[in-house]
Amino acid sequence: MIRSELLKKARRIVIKLGTGILTNAQNQPDVAQLEQLVGQISALRKEGREVILVSSGAVGAGMGSLGLRGRPKDLADLQACAAVGQTHLMQQYATLFGNHGIGVGQVLLTHEDLQHHDRHLNARNTLLALLERDIVPIVNENDAVSFTELKFGDNDRLSALVASLLPADLLVILTTADGLIRDFGTPAATRLGEVSTINREVTQMAKGTTSVTATGGMVTKVEAARIAVRSGIPMFIGPGKQRGILSAMSQGEDVGTLFLPSERKLKGRKRWIAFFHRPKGALIVDRGAKTALREQGKSLLPKGVSRIDGIFSKGEVVSIRDEEGTEFAMGIARFDAETFTQWRQCDQEIIHRNDLVIL
Repeated sequence: MIRSELLKKARRIVIKLGTGILTNAQNQPDVAQLEQLVGQISALRKEGREVILVSSGAVGAGMGSLGLRGRPKDLADLQACAAVGQTHLMQQYATLFGNHGIGVGQVLLTHEDLQHHDRHLNARNTLLALLERDIVPIVNENDAVSFTELKFGDNDRLSALVASLLPADLLVILTTADGLIRDFGTPAATRLGEVSTINREVTQMAKGTTSVTATGGMVTKVEAARIAVRSGIPMFIGPGKQRGILSAMSQGEDVGTLFLPSERKLKGRKRWIAFFHRPKGALIVDRGAKTALREQGKSLLPKGVSRIDGIFSKGEVVSIRDEEGTEFAMGIARFDAETFTQWRQCDQEIIHRNDLVIL
């Protein structure tokens, strides 16, 4: 009942399409597959749902166009593939959605676009403006200019961030897998229909990928689920090559894996602090401080900090870890790392509770 209700009532849906379901054996866009997926998405639109598409496949399409069999390791070659492939991909989407009377808009993002607060809000406003005009936004990382330090890492994470940014009612990741599988690769393999808590057992079920065009595999999908469910958004993983998968999902049928949203839903600013930064430094706190932060809703005071790692400036988001090195919170620092010895002697709050998120 919970599954059916969550899926049927979702009005704003972010759908991520993986490389494996968009390209053929020659790493070229699979036009027939794209056509049937666009048809399914168009059907969701006719039901009155808003759809934001996060599409992989640009690098894979570029590899095929440039005659490459393996994913380039050189950054410039990888970016060249993305530049060529993204053009082909958008041409296909514009044509196929156009056949259903639906317009599309390309939105290319870098991690910095979502980390910087004003650009974060601008990206959200752009997506909402497209939706208001009945346009399907097609989002991808700006791979032609992104480099390691600024990359999202993979489109699974990007799709979760886009869902959190809006926020969406549902995140859908279509892939080559049937869902999250227990005992993967053994005769006892079984698909999990629902996941209510992302615990150690669930994390260990996730597997990587051996695909030459894809990145991450199930590991990155479970990490995307962490972001989505903590944002109060259910996430569905399902087989993208199964005909009618989106219709089956939206009707609550027993397909794929549904990650149920957390009851501890983060609000907008807290989501921005928790998910849209790569901390440059960390505050290591003692057991008493950890308890005060997690269980008593306190701000972080200097006396609770054992040491700092890395270099950060005032106003930057930092990681908060216990003495075993486990990250359990994120927060905006009111002091910089260089003046640590000065503010350690004072009673001022290092991180105010309003600027702190328990993960």
